[in-house]
Amino acid sequence: MTLRLSFHGGAGTVTGSRFLLETETSRILVDAGMFQGLKALRQLNWERPAFDPARIDHLLLTHAHIDHSGYLPRLVRDGLQCPVRCTPATRDLSALLLTDAAQLQEEDAAYANEHGYSKHDPALPLYTLADAERALRLMRPADYGEWLALGAGVRARFLSTGHILGAAMVETRVTDAQREHCIVFSGDIGRYGVPLHSDPAALPACDVLVIESTYGDREHEHLSVEAQIGEAVRATLAQNGTVLVPAFAVGRAQLVTLSLRRLMENGDLPEVPIHIDSPMAVDATRLYAQYAHDPSLDDDLLADGSARLFPRQVYFHRTIEESKTLNRLPGPRIILSASGMLSGGRVLHHLKRLLGDSKNLIMLVGYQAVGTRGRAMLDGATSVRVHGADVPVRAAFVALSGLSAHADRAELLRWAHTAPTPPRTIFVTHGEPEPARALAEALTRELGATCHVPQLGGSYSLV
Repeated sequence: MTLRLSFHGGAGTVTGSRFLLETETSRILVDAGMFQGLKALRQLNWERPAFDPARIDHLLLTHAHIDHSGYLPRLVRDGLQCPVRCTPATRDLSALLLTDAAQLQEEDAAYANEHGYSKHDPALPLYTLADAERALRLMRPADYGEWLALGAGVRARFLSTGHILGAAMVETRVTDAQREHCIVFSGDIGRYGVPLHSDPAALPACDVLVIESTYGDREHEHLSVEAQIGEAVRATLAQNGTVLVPAFAVGRAQLVTLSLRRLMENGDLPEVPIHIDSPMAVDATRLYAQYAHDPSLDDDLLADGSARLFPRQVYFHRTIEESKTLNRLPGPRIILSASGMLSGGRVLHHLKRLLGDSKNLIMLVGYQAVGTRGRAMLDGATSVRVHGADVPVRAAFVALSGLSAHADRAELLRWAHTAPTPPRTIFVTHGEPEPARALAEALTRELGATCHVPQLGGSYSLV
């Protein structure tokens, strides 16, 4: 029997998730993530993958974040034609994220050409809006729990992981003449007991588990979201500074905005304008309201739907001209803009203006991968490079890991223990080397499983 698992991304790094499961009858790709962070990793996006995209029979997408979905248009450009299965909310969010990613790449390439700071002449986008639109036409939504036939003896279904709207783990079952093999791909596991998103569903009994390890060696701050934000922001607003929040447009922007408004309405922060400078965040907020009772969301917290998601004194900015105008306004005010790891997009224009002034605050509210500007600041950089110029780091900055949508070490172990019986083999992925190694050691110790930390390109027989 053929049953082989290969790691073409999300191995040795926290981005670029692409896992290839090969059976006697099907070649199944789980996720199509873009590499982010270090230049050496970003350059991998430009290389043709080790597998032939045209020979993939099914692609299963765990959720819409770019490090899990952002390479899909490039695969389509290189020959992918198979159905892309995902939850309905993931399909709708992907329509926002992938078209936005394509537009940003086209804009960034044009800006680089205009200002001459690219080493390539001309600078080109990784893929275009037309590529993204072709990818979206391949998407076929499936509800949570619905079994999908993926070839003779092969089936799969999606189960909620919280994390963001529509996020799922993939339970895959492969049957041969002797037995049924179960392989679960965790995708990204969400937090327990947090606002906005639901707790992850229990891990099904499985033979093989592929688990993420983004925070595999650390635990989040357990102060409430409001307490962390209020402490960080209060001093900046008092001195008429501007707070810049690089925030993922899906999930993080909604959570941070709701928390800020709650603090202002309770009198814990002064009333100042909150600006969402992201067309995608506007549309993502609408989708969160539309899917208010999706299993991935906390139904109690979103019972009043759009009233919670479109609070007063929040201003949404879609056009480039609106963003440019906002970038000239003085404080006190709060600006949320993408991308969350300061790797591209409109947020870089705000960062370039605000970072050199000590009265401002850069508030990091998510994971900062190695090689990103946010990570450089956390590691003590005195300047960061933005649009070809070195910008001094004079603004205050703070990282609030408690707002992460990723489970921490304790929560990952808690989730692994929810299986009726522990998996016999675990592959620890989607993490930097140290967090992955630490989680693998903990899983081996607590579950008695054989744990592997695969390297990029690693391939394993599962039988």
